Amino acid sequence: MNKSFLPALSLVWLCSHYSYAQRTGATKDTLHTQLNQLEVNAPRIEKAMMKVDLTMTPVNTAQDLLRKVPGLFIAQHAGGGKAEQIFLRGFDCDHGTDVNISADGIPVNMVSHAHGQGYADLHFLIPETIEGIDFGKGAYYADKGDLNTAGYVNFSTFDQLPHSMFKLEGGAFNTMRAMGMFNLLPTGDDTKSHAYIASEYNYTDGPFDVKQHFNRFNLMGKFNRWLNDRNYLAIQASTFTSGWNASGQIPERAVSEGLITRWGAVDPTEGGSTSRTNLALTFKHVVDENTDWQSFLYYSRYKFNLYSNFTFFLNDPVNGDEIEQRDDRSVYGCDQKFTRRFSLPHSSFTWQSGAGMRLDDIYNLELNHVYQRDSLLDRLSYGSATETNLHAYTELEWRKGKWAITPAVRIDHFIFNYHDKLKSLPGQEQQATRVSPKLNFVYTANRFAQLYLKSGMGFHSNDVRVVMAQEGKEILPFSAGADLGVVLKPARNLMIQPAIWYLYLQQEFVYVGDEAVVEPSGKTKRLGVDLSVRYQPWRWLYIDADVNYAHGRFVDEPKEADYIPLAPQLTSTGGVAVKLPAGFSANMRYRYMKARPANEDNSVTARGYFVNDLSLAYSLPRWEFSIQAQNVFNTNWNEAQFETTTRLKNEPAPVTELCYTPGTPFYLKAGVAVKF
Repeated sequence: MNKSFLPALSLVWLCSHYSYAQRTGATKDTLHTQLNQLEVNAPRIEKAMMKVDLTMTPVNTAQDLLRKVPGLFIAQHAGGGKAEQIFLRGFDCDHGTDVNISADGIPVNMVSHAHGQGYADLHFLIPETIEGIDFGKGAYYADKGDLNTAGYVNFSTFDQLPHSMFKLEGGAFNTMRAMGMFNLLPTGDDTKSHAYIASEYNYTDGPFDVKQHFNRFNLMGKFNRWLNDRNYLAIQASTFTSGWNASGQIPERAVSEGLITRWGAVDPTEGGSTSRTNLALTFKHVVDENTDWQSFLYYSRYKFNLYSNFTFFLNDPVNGDEIEQRDDRSVYGCDQKFTRRFSLPHSSFTWQSGAGMRLDDIYNLELNHVYQRDSLLDRLSYGSATETNLHAYTELEWRKGKWAITPAVRIDHFIFNYHDKLKSLPGQEQQATRVSPKLNFVYTANRFAQLYLKSGMGFHSNDVRVVMAQEGKEILPFSAGADLGVVLKPARNLMIQPAIWYLYLQQEFVYVGDEAVVEPSGKTKRLGVDLSVRYQPWRWLYIDADVNYAHGRFVDEPKEADYIPLAPQLTSTGGVAVKLPAGFSANMRYRYMKARPANEDNSVTARGYFVNDLSLAYSLPRWEFSIQAQNVFNTNWNEAQFETTTRLKNEPAPVTELCYTPGTPFYLKAGVAVKF
């Protein structure tokens, strides 16, 4: 049988059971939030729609968490343990430079990171513990600061688990996973205290010729309690550790000439290890029905060690060009938020203000030239640093009739300190401040349509080593943009959200962590269109699609040499989900990225792809059985792609061409879970 018919036959087979469930009066309803329950004037409609998405198309892996954000794409290119490369709104965000990411309010991005500015590793999250995903595109949100240019994402874990669970999964490439999450206190709507722990262990060798030996262990715990009617306390802790081998990016000629297979490696000693421990405390106090405030404290202990070889024998024909990047730091932070609501005869106001601090105490920041992980050949960059971000914001939302207008302003002040251990010089200090105004309008025409105009300025900080090289100049490049869109609900089970947007990014300097150099990058502008569609014709059938187009160019470069390398132009994600009361469910997903320029003159092209994934599940009151198939049609696709100048061993001269990491081939995984 042609395998292209398998997903369709699976969906038809599952749908045939729906009438049986109706006839037998099956009462099991796992659909929770329905599309027809949403109103176009719901506060933060994107967050409400995400609730429906998570109900109908739950996440299965840590990578799925980011893919849930409409228009956001990721690419993995270093053995599974490295943070994913992120694409959003015409940005190649590297590993997080232009997207602000947090989890339960704890910042995920690492500033002045050994590998890349804003490096965001989400692998400390356990997918089954995620209750909600809050996101916003653009820099229109006063409580989001550094790195919020293309947008932000915040993941929220359950305060109380819906049930305890133990899950086992296994699949191709020697893949194994065990996950458990357990309520520690009695559950129920009338209980004031909740506590649980969750843990997982992952292992896989991957499809590569060099076995990845990827392993990751996660552990988290959470406790929260209403101390009385006015005071709430929450404490959470998590830790994870991971190690892996990697095949890295391979040059096209190495495969075409038969030197290695598509799954081979030029340097088989790439890989790394990382760990992170988080502690957080939240205290909320309700003054009265219109006034409350919240205090949030957090601490993170982070370590990172990565071995990479992007150019092979370009710089060192004898030992090779392998590099080691090390990062060792502690992160301290606090945030205070105050909210006050005012009611007038024909209008209302909500005033929210906040202030906080983040301190990164970086003990070691290293870039070393090494030989096969074992021998240190040369130190290219070696230092320690502290980076302090003090911030405050205030916003006032005014609602009158069909209108809501929200002006806001945010101020961020940075103090950078850096000690270069390779030079006999005292530590250096630089300071900078950025003010970011915002102004948003919402007009609810009726219960079928809401129009909005969002506008604002954002920024991303630069690496502390850039700050020192630039002597504090142009180190907080700003963005300015606007969104004009509409939320439409022409039918009770159909939501359509089109938007047109513009984004300008100021001149910036980028620190290339792989080469220890400061690379200038000019002003850019982007114009784009987003379209989101959600359709739920019946409670058991859910169809979603997101289409995103972005036209981005450098402002000051000559025509035909003004392309932004690797910036996505046309992307789309979506799928069909079936979730029947009888316990059967199926979810067919797709993701598409059009080919895009890999360099400034578009002489090298990063190839596009269209990939499909399928998941099937059968749920009983206590048991759940699942099958996941990634890349159902076994498409040959390139996940991460870069134009790189490389030289292979014994080659007489370097070659500049596309280097890539192959995307996952057809991959099958099965699981069983017990709930209690």
